[in-house]
Amino acid sequence: MSAMDVIRDLLGGLFSFDSAHPLLFTQFYFWAFFALVFAGFSLIHSKPLLRNAYLFFVSLFFYYKTSGVFLVLLLFVVTYNFFAARWLYRARPRWKTFWVVLSVVVDLGILAYFKYAYFLADFVGDLFGITIEVRDVLGELGNLITGTQAFRVDAIVLPVGISFFTFQAISYVVDVQREKVKPIRNFLDFGFFLTFFPQLVAGPIVRAPEFFPQLHKPYNLSRRWFGIAVFWIMNGLVKKLVLADYLAVNLCDRVFENPLLYTGFENLAALFCYSLQVYADFSGYTDIATGVALLMGFYLPQNFNSPYKAENAQQFWRRWHMSLSRWLRDYLYIPLGGNRNATWGTYIIIIAVAVIGSFLSGSWWVAAAVAFLSLGLLVYGWLRPDRRKFLRTQVNSMDTMLLGGLWHGASWNFMIWGGLNGLGQVIYKFWAGWSRPVQAGVLCTLCAVCYVLSVFAPAPVWNLFFVWTLVLAIGTLVRLGYRFFHPSGVQNDKSTVIPSVAKESGAPVISTEAKRSGEISAWISNAWAVFQTFVFITFTRLFFRSGSNLDPELANEQAWFAAKSMVERIGGDWDLSLIPTMAWQHRGVLLVFLFGMLVHWLPERWKRRYRMGFATLPLPVMAVAVVAIVFGVYQFITAGLQTFIYFQF
Repeated sequence: MSAMDVIRDLLGGLFSFDSAHPLLFTQFYFWAFFALVFAGFSLIHSKPLLRNAYLFFVSLFFYYKTSGVFLVLLLFVVTYNFFAARWLYRARPRWKTFWVVLSVVVDLGILAYFKYAYFLADFVGDLFGITIEVRDVLGELGNLITGTQAFRVDAIVLPVGISFFTFQAISYVVDVQREKVKPIRNFLDFGFFLTFFPQLVAGPIVRAPEFFPQLHKPYNLSRRWFGIAVFWIMNGLVKKLVLADYLAVNLCDRVFENPLLYTGFENLAALFCYSLQVYADFSGYTDIATGVALLMGFYLPQNFNSPYKAENAQQFWRRWHMSLSRWLRDYLYIPLGGNRNATWGTYIIIIAVAVIGSFLSGSWWVAAAVAFLSLGLLVYGWLRPDRRKFLRTQVNSMDTMLLGGLWHGASWNFMIWGGLNGLGQVIYKFWAGWSRPVQAGVLCTLCAVCYVLSVFAPAPVWNLFFVWTLVLAIGTLVRLGYRFFHPSGVQNDKSTVIPSVAKESGAPVISTEAKRSGEISAWISNAWAVFQTFVFITFTRLFFRSGSNLDPELANEQAWFAAKSMVERIGGDWDLSLIPTMAWQHRGVLLVFLFGMLVHWLPERWKRRYRMGFATLPLPVMAVAVVAIVFGVYQFITAGLQTFIYFQF
């Protein structure tokens, strides 16, 4: 083979797209790519216009190596929204609403076509008794342009990151309409904002007011910030390869593929391990993206804040995928009325979700259940006028979470997942307003009902609910008893006062022993709330994972079968004598899980301390540490590199 042939093959491999080997943060090829990008960046970083144009074209190349022909779609989204925002800004007041609605319809229409085409085709087909064939319009366009049949047209492939860059585009246009930002005049600057490669395919969702001020800011990377950037990259690689991929390959994927082949203990272990896996996978991507962006002088918004430290479902969503949660709050929840009122959109969404849920599940009992629940809320609001505003807020919150579930895909399991998270938030808001005795009474009643159902209508799901409500009831009764026998121990430490001042003011004096007892009680109470929330979120993951990684045409049936099978195993009869053997067989996975959770639950000040300790290491020492970490991380690779979970969304 001649030198020219070698060069031709090398360039062919460099500029061709291989769907089996997309460009991933965990591949050596990405870091070679980034090294070349950073070398070019270092030559022009002091010239913002040239720097932004350079990073825009680099980001387009990155997306091409990740998604191939879908680069055309990304360019369309960039071009359309650039001009749409300018048309909107120049329009007369009465036309502004038209332009913003049109832009949202175009962006959501693109998203709906690629993400919900199979669902819409089935829905319309069943409704009118016709057969609708789903075809890839972009593939047909590619074949028409090239005059070949190079692109598949009989199935729609979801473009990587489409949900992220379309949501980012929508937020930009809406922010222009709300006059939070002015439209960017330079097309290359806007293209760079919408396609910045570290966060392009899996977030975080960057908002224009956060990023625009950075577009023309002089490049500045201090020694400490360089160390922090390297730390985040290493931290993300450890999360992805040591935690997420190891748990996936060695337990989670095997069990979720066919739960009936494994014991109840293994199913439960896989479910908890998946909860850590999806966090480590997604936050690992965010950490690497944050570090890579930081090396180039750009700051991405925080996307995770130790979500499994949350004490309730509402707090969890303030810590998990924070950029999406804020997006849903600002562009969906608040326009629906937020915590002020309900709008027509509030009720239209409830009705639409009920119909969609009935179609996906194949049963109109879903619509009946939604109608029954809505009727109950209406009756409660009629009896309690003072609570109507509170109820409207809960309906808006439920709508937001249901649509958040559908954002992940048109699957019955995603709807259940979103609905459970919404229900968890609503129930918590009611729960927080009850006294401890009422809480204990409600839980004991639920526990008794689940026990009766498990005896007279035996089913694994009732066994599962009985055990969980029993654990919750016991915990609540213990806390109630502690309050009764140690009333001084439940004082909040903020209520303690200096003895001398207390005597003068007549305030009660809190002893050191009582204060310590109160601190212990508060710590135990917080730990119990965190445990309850983690178990609840983990249970909802059952439906999330079952609906993932599936062909859209078969997702509903397969996802429901997997979720149902797992519930049957976990809620079925356990042979307790096998648990030690099972635990020993999976000791590696369980140890990795425990390690990951312990690190996750470390106090934030400890994490900040070792993060800054790493960032301030002398450069030679840091280089040795990086080599050691990379060497250690790659010892955990036991199979082909796993793609990031959120690439499919």
